[in-house]
Amino acid sequence: MAYRVEFTSAARRQFKRLSPEVRKRLAPVIDHLADKPRAPGVAKMSGTEYCYRLRVGDYRILYEVYHDRLLVLVIRVGHRREVYRGRS
Repeated sequence: MAYRVEFTSAARRQFKRLSPEVRKRLAPVIDHLADKPRAPGVAKMSGTEYCYRLRVGDYRILYEVYHDRLLVLVIRVGHRREVYRGRS
């Protein structure tokens, strides 16, 4: 059972602003979330019910998993020093 992977508009902009080399590294990892949204190496964000983070080198992918809708929603993508800023 495969999940659908979607980006918020902000996450899509963040992803497009990354260098082509970084996008090339992150794209297969994001695509793999459709098959295994909670694969090894994924950490649940504290204080939230649905939010998870995935580490890819110095970059982080923050996403939410909705099992009832089979949806993985990517909410932030960026370098580790920036991705958590302004997060509520």
